Amino acid sequence: MRALIQRVSRASVGVNGEIVGAIDRGFLVLLGITHEDGEEEAAYLARKIAGLRIFEDDAGKMNRSLADVGGAVLAVSQFTLYGDARKGRRPSFVNAARPQQALPLYERFCTLLREEGVPVEEGVFQAEMAVELVNDGPVTLWLETEELMRNA
Repeated sequence: MRALIQRVSRASVGVNGEIVGAIDRGFLVLLGITHEDGEEEAAYLARKIAGLRIFEDDAGKMNRSLADVGGAVLAVSQFTLYGDARKGRRPSFVNAARPQQALPLYERFCTLLREEGVPVEEGVFQAEMAVELVNDGPVTLWLETEELMRNA
């Protein structure tokens, strides 16, 4: 799994002009799923994101988590995170999991985040979405379970 995490002061996602998910302070998480991903990767990434300390404390150091600041997550499924544009001009998405595999894992990831005590809003799987955010910092992180789990 790949997650692009943006620390936000607010974020929302709309479908057909209607807001379907919105948060104030927290993380916008764009989540990509590949063929090899399963429950273990979803659980690991949910724990990692729930515990990330990337909010500033009183001394200005990144030392606070979502729970510490009362933050939430807006989770958006993003198969294009597995796009490969190394050859030609049009990206290939063969490394992205098929919807039959990706949807249950996306839903499981959101459930696991909630079980970690994180409020979660969601986009709509496979919908054409308009995502709006105010990046706080800006702070943007890239997490990949293959790398994270290998180095844990």
